Amino acid sequence: MPNGQDIDIDSVEVIVRDPRPVVSEPVEKEALRSYKDKKPVDHVIGQTKILAIINQKGGVGKTTTAIDLAAALGELNKAVLLVDLDPQGNASSGLGIEKNDLEHCIYDVLLDDVPIEDIIIPDIYPGLDLAPATINLAGAEVELVSEMARENRLKEAIGSLRGKYDFIIIDCPPSLGLLTVNAFVAADKLLIPIQCEFYALEGVTKLLDSMKRVKSRLNPSLDIYGVLLTMYDNRTTLSKQVVDEVRGYFGSVVFDTMIPRTVKLSEAPSFGQPITYYDPKGKGSIAYLELAKEVINRG
Repeated sequence: MPNGQDIDIDSVEVIVRDPRPVVSEPVEKEALRSYKDKKPVDHVIGQTKILAIINQKGGVGKTTTAIDLAAALGELNKAVLLVDLDPQGNASSGLGIEKNDLEHCIYDVLLDDVPIEDIIIPDIYPGLDLAPATINLAGAEVELVSEMARENRLKEAIGSLRGKYDFIIIDCPPSLGLLTVNAFVAADKLLIPIQCEFYALEGVTKLLDSMKRVKSRLNPSLDIYGVLLTMYDNRTTLSKQVVDEVRGYFGSVVFDTMIPRTVKLSEAPSFGQPITYYDPKGKGSIAYLELAKEVINRG
């Protein structure tokens, strides 16, 4: 009894708590926008440039470059479509897309003749649309073997989009299978990311041999658009040696811009954001914006 006073029990308010857990009302997810909902482009689009980002080695910054270059080009008022051609679907999840919510993906375009416009998610970020991938794409390598004109499936699908985007960027799988061949045939040029690490050029010869075979038989205009040095650390002698080696091997096609090794670049995909939004003033964001300017200037 506080202060030695009696308490009038009849005046005490008894609060009875419901022991059952509180269940909140389910929140209805916002439906993904469709291509018909795409905002109109506010500038004249010239000749569409289709770039395949390819390196059969994993962990070289391929998908990071696909996402962040595409977003940076959008930031610079270009209309960009990012095509996720990797069965892992990391470019899709890296832009915040829940793959379980997708009715169709690039697999259906390649195997079931679904128009690519039916799978495009528009305006994920300013100027940036996405043609997503799901794990279904993992079976495409085998299923395409028996299909007619199997190497041309992607080219036929995105042909209708020429003139609607300034850039179409294809994120390729880390292999040289049929999906990558489809990208080679569909693309105008290749962009090759190479990490500034030991054995940086390992496997590049095989990649270039594959490119030459496709060029001679299926896509005469295919060539290297640019080589991008990634994960550069100016504190290490190794990084500087790799830069010299790559520039000596490829010459002028190597971009002046180099992508630094930063924690923020690794973190951004887990938040479903490109680096230009996750860390807009950081070194990674600045580097990809500079790369985007180089890409635009190369035409």
